[in-house]
Amino acid sequence: MKSIFQGRSFLAEKDFSQAELQYLIDFAQHLKEMKQQHLPHQYLAGKNIALLFEKTSTRTRAAFTVATTDLGAHPEFLGANDIQLGTKESVEDTAKVLGRMFDGLEYRGSSQEVVAQLAESARVPVWNGLTDAWHPTQMIADFLTIQEHFGTLAGLTIAYCGDGRNNVANSLLITSAILGVNIRIVTPKALFPDDQLVTLAKSYGEGSEATIQVTDQVAEGVLGADVIYTDVWVSMGEEAQFEARIKQLLPYQVNQQLIDQTQNEQVIFMHCLPAFHDTQTSYGKEAAGKYGIKEMEVTDEVFRSTYARQFDQAENRLHAIKAIMAATAGNLFIPKV
Repeated sequence: MKSIFQGRSFLAEKDFSQAELQYLIDFAQHLKEMKQQHLPHQYLAGKNIALLFEKTSTRTRAAFTVATTDLGAHPEFLGANDIQLGTKESVEDTAKVLGRMFDGLEYRGSSQEVVAQLAESARVPVWNGLTDAWHPTQMIADFLTIQEHFGTLAGLTIAYCGDGRNNVANSLLITSAILGVNIRIVTPKALFPDDQLVTLAKSYGEGSEATIQVTDQVAEGVLGADVIYTDVWVSMGEEAQFEARIKQLLPYQVNQQLIDQTQNEQVIFMHCLPAFHDTQTSYGKEAAGKYGIKEMEVTDEVFRSTYARQFDQAENRLHAIKAIMAATAGNLFIPKV
């Protein structure tokens, strides 16, 4: 019997039901326990996986490489200088070639259209490691982290503070709504998420009983939140907008005052990383020199506090990716969820 996941690609959260996403979260938690106990779980033994990276990466590349190896498969890294997507060779032709050589493809780059074309033509599972539109593997890791901390997802509230239009905000908005987690996007009006995405989230929320809120009012947006989530103010490729984003988003910085405004002693802080919480990076030094700001989306105090769960998230990228790969390419018996 063919699994409901077998052969499917993982391109965006909206392609999966609440039960399917919850299964992947639970399966990731199970695989994490297996790894901690040093129990073998080589569901992809003998297979080969291509890792296509048009954008640089730390966590995604490390997680996919270790996940592939743990699952018994061989990872082959293909960087921006190794592949010809859309330049000397079409995405369709590349996908058809790689699909005949590999048992699964990961893609990290700017274009959601490219990862969709790969999935259409490769005839093997394709996994979205990040595009400008969505960051779905991050979501399985994030909601695993939340579930581990609170023991459940039902009825919780996430407040995302920052750029409301980026891929992480998009993914949080939709994934929360599907899973029945209340989501608030707290951002300046100029950075409100796309109206169509908000409408889609609200349609999911009607079925899951999740509430959807988009607001530029920080105090209102974070009150009672169980999770405060933020991301970098300037995404890859938008470096020219540093000064403008700092001016727009400084009032939305996650600092101790904002944490206190939740009025929730059990609140946790999350960040998908990298984070500009000090001046120990070239970006941080540049921002301090040019704009006189030593901390951006989160203060060092909060980043290093007992609220912080960002390194749990980072570790959970491994287990989440492993669950996604095993479920879609591992011939597991999962008749229904």
